[in-house]
Amino acid sequence: MADRLKDKVAIITGGAAGFGEGMARRFAEEGAKIVVADLNAREADRVAAEIGNGAIAVTTDVSQRSEFDELVYAAKSAFGRIDIMVNNAGYTHRNGDLVDVEEDVFDLITAVNMKAIYHAARCVVPIMERQGGGSILTTASTAGLRPRPGLTWYNASKGWAITATKSMAVELAPKNIRVNCLCPVAGETGMLEKFMGKDTPEIREKFKASIPLGRFSTPLDIANAALFLVSDEASLITGVAMEVDGGRCI
Repeated sequence: MADRLKDKVAIITGGAAGFGEGMARRFAEEGAKIVVADLNAREADRVAAEIGNGAIAVTTDVSQRSEFDELVYAAKSAFGRIDIMVNNAGYTHRNGDLVDVEEDVFDLITAVNMKAIYHAARCVVPIMERQGGGSILTTASTAGLRPRPGLTWYNASKGWAITATKSMAVELAPKNIRVNCLCPVAGETGMLEKFMGKDTPEIREKFKASIPLGRFSTPLDIANAALFLVSDEASLITGVAMEVDGGRCI
């Protein structure tokens, strides 16, 4: 298939690397206009430039409502509408004892993994409602479904994201706004080392051993699942926490 997102406009937070970059590139291949939103301005510019026409970069701190307002303004100024909102930006503490996580780290986890979803909803839901509908997608985690020791506060934030997804889906269904989330297993992204505590061959094998299909996720794995959920092929799907995990949550 091709052009599954033809002429749709997608904002992707955390779009400068990892899963977000994978989504930006995959959505663009299917005809979407892309807003690469990220705190890392240089990498956001790189991704948008490599995608080419139909992509812009916006430097954004998703924890701040004022910056979300600027992001939405930039998207509408460039492309005239917003059809897809992907809450992909995320943050975690290093794997370890839950009482050793400092308060400033905890606050950043809740701001990026939780409060940013609230900011996004307040900014884009009125726009989508006026347009007649839209799709909101959040990158949650298998950690929110089957938590492992050492990542307690991150796990809790992803459980919150899953519950928020389901509640938003019910409330926004009459407005024709679908809300779903993805639950990826650990992948080759910048946060992998923190998830593992430290990156050694032995720890990698331990993590892989918990995944029945025997490998980490890739940005393309997550991008393909995201593409389906935001496309019209999934027009009857809302409130889903899709496991993209190689069987990890079984």
